[in-house]
Amino acid sequence: MIRVLHSVSNMDRAGIETMLMNFYRHVDRDKVQFDFLQNKPDPGDYDEEIRALGGRLFVSPGFLSYPKYVAYMTDLLKEHPEYKIIHTHNGSLMLYALKAAQKNGVPVRIAHAHATAIPPGWKNEFKKLLKPRIKYAATEYWGCSNAAGKFYFTEKYWNKGHELIHNAIDTDTFAFDETARAKLRERYGLGDKFVLGHVGRLTKVKNQAKIIELFAAMHRQNANTHLVLVGTGELEGALKEQAASLGIAENVTFTGVQSNVNEWYSAFDTFVMTSFNEGLPVVAIEAQAADLPCVLCNTITREVRVIDSVTFLGLQDDAATWAKAVLDFTPQPRVSRKAEFRQAGYDIETEAKRMQQLYLDLYAAIK
Repeated sequence: MIRVLHSVSNMDRAGIETMLMNFYRHVDRDKVQFDFLQNKPDPGDYDEEIRALGGRLFVSPGFLSYPKYVAYMTDLLKEHPEYKIIHTHNGSLMLYALKAAQKNGVPVRIAHAHATAIPPGWKNEFKKLLKPRIKYAATEYWGCSNAAGKFYFTEKYWNKGHELIHNAIDTDTFAFDETARAKLRERYGLGDKFVLGHVGRLTKVKNQAKIIELFAAMHRQNANTHLVLVGTGELEGALKEQAASLGIAENVTFTGVQSNVNEWYSAFDTFVMTSFNEGLPVVAIEAQAADLPCVLCNTITREVRVIDSVTFLGLQDDAATWAKAVLDFTPQPRVSRKAEFRQAGYDIETEAKRMQQLYLDLYAAIK
């Protein structure tokens, strides 16, 4: 058995972490085991499951001090010489783990691109300085989409050799479920309303303020509508205030973090994303697996489209345009999309076997 050390933020129910757990559950753990180097001290939603699956969790001192980070990694790698593969998922900050691994002789260093822009924030300029150096510290270039890979590694390096790792899911888990739909709609008093849904952390980069705005326009056109936001984050209070100021607070439900996100896709009538940037969002793949029409921002790569009922709009388009796009979908009986997902490379059973073999081949090639 080989052990792969994944550098992550912390193992909460966020996009990258959920993607990793999808693969972790489906690899043969007698051949490949995942361990996680968390760079935030907060416990994660998946920690208990990781330990139950045989994984280890380590907590670094974080990214504020590069010398302290390297010292920690040096001690960790001395204590665990079995780590020959490190797989990093931290945007521009993955350079820390890659450089530390390089200094300590880790032969396989995978840089995994998950986004097509650097998120706004106080570290933005610092991250811009780090990004160009990643390609020199990594030995392997992986990405959730071609757009993400080219953004982080440049088109030249991406085209030299890369692995496109689809954000695959368990299509059976996310298939449309009429019983789950009825149960959630009854529990939350949604009845026969047209439900616009979104899943994601309530943060600036996800731009849920645009969703609140478009839903207000949508609700003016059709009063029998409701918005459901699944997730939590630092902007939850501000978004609730925005809904109240627009007079739609009673028509918006904030569910917080949910362990049954798959059932929520069945309860929705249309799914929406208005992010400032994304790589290839897992939630948009999950929504399509439930045969759920999607209205997505054109900051999201077209590679995300698996089924036909996906529309792309620009952030510059006004709320009325977005509202019309949502309401224009003609309701259709929802069916299984398993065949399309397998053909497109988003079925986790197939993709987990491919990732497992990539690790085994990389390990076998170590001199």
